[in-house]
Amino acid sequence: MEQGLRNYLVVTGGYWAFTVTDGAIRMLVVLYFHLLGYSPFEVAMLFLFYEFFGIVTNLVGGWLGARIGLNLTMHIGMGLQVVALLLLTVPDPWLSVPYVMFAQALSGIAKDLNKMSAKASVKTMVKDGSETKLFKWVAVLTGSKNALKGGGYFIGAALLELVGFRGALAILAAMLLLVLIVTAFLLPSGLGKMKSKPKFTQVFSNIAAINWLSAARFFLFGSRDVWFVVGLPVFLYQVLGWTFTQVGGYMALWIIGYGIVQASVPRLVKRSHHGQGPGGGTARLWAFLLALFPIAIAAGLNMGWPADYVLVIGLILFGAVFAVNSAVHSYLILAYSDHEKVAMNVGFYYMANAGGRLLGTVLSGLIYQLHGLTGCLWWSAAFVLAAALLSFGLPEIKREVVRQQE
Repeated sequence: MEQGLRNYLVVTGGYWAFTVTDGAIRMLVVLYFHLLGYSPFEVAMLFLFYEFFGIVTNLVGGWLGARIGLNLTMHIGMGLQVVALLLLTVPDPWLSVPYVMFAQALSGIAKDLNKMSAKASVKTMVKDGSETKLFKWVAVLTGSKNALKGGGYFIGAALLELVGFRGALAILAAMLLLVLIVTAFLLPSGLGKMKSKPKFTQVFSNIAAINWLSAARFFLFGSRDVWFVVGLPVFLYQVLGWTFTQVGGYMALWIIGYGIVQASVPRLVKRSHHGQGPGGGTARLWAFLLALFPIAIAAGLNMGWPADYVLVIGLILFGAVFAVNSAVHSYLILAYSDHEKVAMNVGFYYMANAGGRLLGTVLSGLIYQLHGLTGCLWWSAAFVLAAALLSFGLPEIKREVVRQQE
């Protein structure tokens, strides 16, 4: 097997395993601490350090990956996630807000080290000019990851009912530790490592396209998390009376469908680009289209339409269009970067991503507590429009495209 393809498959497998634990721990914390009597805003605050340290990690992680290799930063992330899972297995009296926030901080560092490493390493496995192959590999990696994260939401909710909170955490930690050991043996050392030691100040991009894209990414992911993190699961459980498994199952199916669409985006988009990768115009078009959906869902809820039908159908459509937006962004950050600086550019970009998730997470609990789920959806629409307007700064891809021969 070609070395680049072999490494890609190993990275993807490790990313999948990590993603299952990431989705599961999110669902476990939201449902279990709501059950313990935490308010929606208090539940949101448990994720404050998770998102905040994601910002710091992406800023430092890209620089660290360029210095020591992306394989090492990926495995450091896996190790930290194992520790974070085990920290939450302590008795209930120990689970104070500061303690859980600390454990979630480790999980946030782990998640962004792993994500940055996996996505940046794809660029190192694809030769210059193979833009079609790059678009396909990135979309498959990202889409499959999101499908597995959806599976993680369901696994977390199901394990909570089957073996309880602590049993679920122990099972997830053991599984991830095994994957860490296997991938450490299979991946080559020095993946994505720069020949010269980059200075920390180099993490801040001086490429205008990357700065515009990062700003758009901030609002794009804030638009999702402002309703998805706290508002939606609490609404489904508290207002509609769904069980934990039903809540986890629906959110899992939503993310799985989102991931499937995301992995299929290269086939959906290439027809309109003559086989080439998308550019700034594609990002603008799909962002404006996305803004229509939270507006329509909020309007339907305000008019008293059946909430379960409005949410199930509306959010499935939102997820499909959001998946296209995310896949286009994930391709553009690699297309705008060169091989030498890809780790730092991707780290900077995902720092903005984590910032949007942080703001969205805090607002999800606060806005839901003040204005309910419809308030979260109106904020979502405003964030999407901001992403669409910022996308006017994104250029088209000017490099010649080398078609990947089937």
